[in-house]
Amino acid sequence: MDKLPVSADSARLISSIGLDAPVHADFGSGKWDGGPIGIPFDVVSRKTARSHVSFAYADESDRVRYPIPRHVHIEGGPRATGDRHAILVDKSACRLYELYDLRRTGHGWTAGSGAVWSLRSNHLRRAGWTSADAAGLPIFPGLARWDEDKRGTIDHALRFTASETRRAYVYPARHYASSSTDAALPPMGLRVRLKASVNVASFPRQARVVLVALQRYGMILADNGSPWYISGAPSPHWSNDALHTLGRLTGADFEVVDTSSLPEPGK
Repeated sequence: MDKLPVSADSARLISSIGLDAPVHADFGSGKWDGGPIGIPFDVVSRKTARSHVSFAYADESDRVRYPIPRHVHIEGGPRATGDRHAILVDKSACRLYELYDLRRTGHGWTAGSGAVWSLRSNHLRRAGWTSADAAGLPIFPGLARWDEDKRGTIDHALRFTASETRRAYVYPARHYASSSTDAALPPMGLRVRLKASVNVASFPRQARVVLVALQRYGMILADNGSPWYISGAPSPHWSNDALHTLGRLTGADFEVVDTSSLPEPGK
């Protein structure tokens, strides 16, 4: 991704997300408002009992039984009022199960939407379909994880949010979450990268690993939220002080990547 050209409308789109808005690591160690800082995930297996889930957006959800462990980790904690994502990585079947707004009721489990992915494939959702994320993308592959940072390399794009988006999506996204047709607003799936001219050498190691990934692979717009919030999985090993140094950078340090030359799987 570091070799692809800059998009012709980069300046306009970056400005709409926020030139002066600081980058924020929306993950870390410890607790915030009773829940972990970031989007947690659980590793499950064929031994994990499968549960029926009732969906609010059933027409665009994968209606299978989900391997929800007894003490499943939910984004924001059990009493959270936010997105309440649950991410379940099935190591036996090499499958990924993701749920949005997961809740336990007296009658079982409910969720806003759910999606299942094969981790052996690049298969996308049906065009126009959501997933557990607004852009119709899987969440887990876009998270900054401690195990990757520890080894010194995050070798994939990261997930980020913007406060306003357009009623449009570009590859690899499959869904939008806006009614605005303003061309100045970014579409879901927009990929941005940290400019090569930004010197990351002075940042603490944990932050530097994230920044190198943003220069090589960039980050993909996947949901509406605070501008330049980068998603990651919580871990007690993260240094919140180190991650906060990402705030030295702002939208002005990024550029939109022209991904029009990328081949879309299945086409």
